[in-house]
Amino acid sequence: MKRGLLFILCGFTLGLPTQAQVFKKSPRIPVQITPEDAARLEKLTSELMANYVTPAKVTGELAIPKFEEYHEQVSRENLMFPADELYQSNWDTIHVDPFRRSSITFPDTYTIDCSSFRLPVDNEIKITSKYGPRRRQMHQGTDLKVIVGDTVRAAFDGKVRIRSYERRGYGYYLVIRHPNGLETVYGPLSKFIVSENQIVRAGEPIGLGGSTGRSTGSHLHFETRFLGKSINPEELIDFVNGVPHKDEYVFRNVKVNGKNTNTYITSDNALAIHRVKKGETLSRIAVIYGTTVNELCALNGLTRTSTLAIGQAIRFRAKPVTVEASPAAVKQTAQETNQTAPAATTAAQTGNKATPEQAAPSGEPVYHRIEAGDTLYSLSRKYNTTIEKICELNNIQNNIILKIGQKLRCS
Repeated sequence: MKRGLLFILCGFTLGLPTQAQVFKKSPRIPVQITPEDAARLEKLTSELMANYVTPAKVTGELAIPKFEEYHEQVSRENLMFPADELYQSNWDTIHVDPFRRSSITFPDTYTIDCSSFRLPVDNEIKITSKYGPRRRQMHQGTDLKVIVGDTVRAAFDGKVRIRSYERRGYGYYLVIRHPNGLETVYGPLSKFIVSENQIVRAGEPIGLGGSTGRSTGSHLHFETRFLGKSINPEELIDFVNGVPHKDEYVFRNVKVNGKNTNTYITSDNALAIHRVKKGETLSRIAVIYGTTVNELCALNGLTRTSTLAIGQAIRFRAKPVTVEASPAAVKQTAQETNQTAPAATTAAQTGNKATPEQAAPSGEPVYHRIEAGDTLYSLSRKYNTTIEKICELNNIQNNIILKIGQKLRCS
């Protein structure tokens, strides 16, 4: 046993020098670098340093897909939450006007992109009923002729907010909210093709035409709404040619007495709607909105003796004044509109300033100081001129808010 251990130990000791020779480092062989290799190495080093300081440029082939991918992602998010900041995340799936039971701050102006509009019907366009008062009720859309079963399409990209049925109203109808801030309403339908909360693209089929609800015949009732408030679709869309009048519209909140009425128009000459309140007359409404009884009658098919019903829709041109209509001003306007005497006699009775001929010699400029109820329209009538001429003489626009005491040249 001892002899065996001694033999192993001796063998191990004798083998150490051999192992040491194996682990000895091999001699270093010098590397020969040619001038070409040195130049190539210097170039690579320069490129690496440049990329470290400034990221490498992305070629056109790589940049385009990345930009398109980002644009598609933003578009998808806008469709998932259309105009979310404008509507304050209000996703009411019951009421067409989502703010009918709540109060929000309505903007003074808002720009709407209508460039992607598609006609909601395929057949030849024929308007069967226009937007506006109808049988003492407000028709808040434009009716287009369709046959039961005709395809109805989305007017813009958007997301379906309401898919519902109203027996005494729209019938089967859809409400779609769009990223541009608009909402569109489609009814009465005979069949739905889309579901609630579904994302749709402009021109995509969403339903079939019908005659459900309170309908006397097949048609498409098409509405355009902004923050729940209806706007005449014909102000936006040229239905004859199937295109928007403009690619972008600036909606203006009609102001009365310096406050928003939350009634939106698309131009200075567009018509807006006033809902009759208890005790209101045509004379008072004329004073509030800076117009005349005659114009209100012409716009609404009324006479001076027509009886107004509470809630009745009265159309007017949006040229409001800036002061509250006092009872005296209302009485004065009523007297003026009922007078059949010459203008000079009316001015004497109401205490107004003299006519231009009395105010200044011929050829001299005539000025008028604004009083309660004055409008550019009434001034043009009084001084036998035009609104455009008054605006030119005073370097103002025809939608200016007149202030009491303001001095205007009228001749």
